[in-house]
Amino acid sequence: MSAVVRQWQAVRPDLDTGPMEIIGRVNRCAALLQQAEDAPLRRAGLSRPEFDVLGALRRKGHELTPGELARETYSSGAAVTKRLKQLTARGLVERRGDSRDRRVAHLRLTDAGRDLVDGIMPEQLAYESAALSAMDDGRQGELADLLGELLSRLEGQMRSLGV
Repeated sequence: MSAVVRQWQAVRPDLDTGPMEIIGRVNRCAALLQQAEDAPLRRAGLSRPEFDVLGALRRKGHELTPGELARETYSSGAAVTKRLKQLTARGLVERRGDSRDRRVAHLRLTDAGRDLVDGIMPEQLAYESAALSAMDDGRQGELADLLGELLSRLEGQMRSLGV
């Protein structure tokens, strides 16, 4: 990343490239972490968004509606519907109609879905631990706090923009 910043400073010394150093590094870290984290998902035949749906159902521990899943996974309703169709066809998610409102569906993991999530999570967490192992616990805590602060501000800005 510093090479990119140096190049910009050479051609446009009037620009403040400080934010680029942070945002660029965060984006690059995210891309590298995502590549390695997605390996167990690919072996299981899942996409990241599909796993996000399965993970939301597993960690919530109870049935969710498609709308709740959309909020939990920061996805559109249409995207969740598409993912649920695929996951249901694979026998990983079950859908139950609402007794009072036939338009509402309640979704939960099947035993196979729960077993799949439970099998993938330890591998992902082990990778994340290994990726952060160069930092001691204190530095990891500092980084988590700083990223949490940034995330909170960004989410607030997005809400104020109506996004």
